[in-house]
Amino acid sequence: MKKTSTGDKILSIDIGGSHVKATILDEEGELQMDYEKIVTPPLPKPKQLVEVIQTLIKNFPVYDKVSVGFPGYIKNGVVFTAPNLGTDAWKGFDLAKALETALGKPTRVVNDADMQGLGVVDGKGFEMVVTLGTGFGTALLSDGYLLPHLEIAHHPITKSKTYDQYVGEKALEKEGEAKWNERVKHVIGILKTVFNYDTLYLGGGNARKITFKLDSNIKLTSNRDGIKGGARLWKQDIREHLITSVKKKQ
Repeated sequence: MKKTSTGDKILSIDIGGSHVKATILDEEGELQMDYEKIVTPPLPKPKQLVEVIQTLIKNFPVYDKVSVGFPGYIKNGVVFTAPNLGTDAWKGFDLAKALETALGKPTRVVNDADMQGLGVVDGKGFEMVVTLGTGFGTALLSDGYLLPHLEIAHHPITKSKTYDQYVGEKALEKEGEAKWNERVKHVIGILKTVFNYDTLYLGGGNARKITFKLDSNIKLTSNRDGIKGGARLWKQDIREHLITSVKKKQ
């Protein structure tokens, strides 16, 4: 699938624990080509993962900007944690700068759930996005703008388990789908009480395994929609948004 459109083309990359996926988007988030993916090496070092990305996109069409979703805590393009890739090797690594150097294009890097959130939300009110995959990802948005990222995945939900351990991939494999569904339902109940979201979006590879009835303000989303957030990432200016919001209230 290839499309033509005017404006900047954006290389949108989703780094996951099992695969790295990429496509080209236009400024409105419309796909300009089909997704391509490559296996993520086990516990890759930063340089190794940059090389994997270069291999994946070597035959891609021309692009102007790069957006990256990364499975960990990111601040200003720098990795603070990467629990599913090996935190010690990644801590303090400026991934945005490394990719700008390797690819020669302006690059923005955010948490993968944040990028997923940008791609799927309606932009109305307080919206929360949860990804159920290798781990448990979350993103919070207000009127379509990303709020500061919270690593809820690493917060304890029981005396001995974090959210990651409670409903992540390993828990699904160990406990089976029936018990895992009970746990996800319990987690949603907590999120509903704590965050009072207007809409909750459930994505990630395991969201399709949910079997219980969802509230009317909960929607299932696909990873295919999530990677479209790479376009919206370049329209984000949280400082301008916060200033505008404050002025409206005065």
